[in-house]
Amino acid sequence: MSSSVPAAARRFATTRWTAVLTAARTDSPHATEALDELCRTYWYPLYAWIRRQGYASHDAQDLIQGFFARLLEKRDLADVAPARGRFRSFLLASLKHYLANERDRERAWKRGGRHEFVPLDPELAESRYGTEPSLSADQIYDRRWALTVLEQVMARLRAEFRQRGKESLFDQLKACLTGDRLDQPYAELAGQLGVSESAVKVSVHRLRNRYRELLRDEVAQTVGDTSTTEDELCHLMGLLRGG
Repeated sequence: MSSSVPAAARRFATTRWTAVLTAARTDSPHATEALDELCRTYWYPLYAWIRRQGYASHDAQDLIQGFFARLLEKRDLADVAPARGRFRSFLLASLKHYLANERDRERAWKRGGRHEFVPLDPELAESRYGTEPSLSADQIYDRRWALTVLEQVMARLRAEFRQRGKESLFDQLKACLTGDRLDQPYAELAGQLGVSESAVKVSVHRLRNRYRELLRDEVAQTVGDTSTTEDELCHLMGLLRGG
């Protein structure tokens, strides 16, 4: 999925979820594409939520595919209003509704020969799920959502450096994004890069600024009203801090 991030960013900028909401009652191909991109990006938090409900791995895979099949084919968005449109909240509420309906009837969605609306990687999903902390399903969902946002931002940053032929520089500087200090002293890193210590400090400063810009941009793509971006960002950072 990482390789598709830059193209998605160019197409939708900060309007992916807004595009879906705006065209909810129309037949807009751009809205369908935007919804598909969001679902492909944020499927794992839903998978983790279903698993924490007690479903086996193969059942969780079936339920995820069935849910996205309905969501992407039916475009069942009539009750979503932009004023209350956080994609994070909408997606989980929709899944809960879908599962409630599924309990009342036999699933028509069968394993084998189906079209996969979201390309799941069962082994990767289970590997990730095996490391989840002892939290409730809703807490895991929110935490995994926040971590997925950060993964998307890091992928976009790496892609930008790659386009400039500086991916190795990114790999050497990215540690500064996980804390207040580099794992290595600036002077040592400058020696490895063959530049001055002041040049390293400038590069780190620019990297952090760009990281913050992309983080706000990624969050903005999941809210219906961009004026709520900062609130959503604060909420997600609080989740990562354990707040």
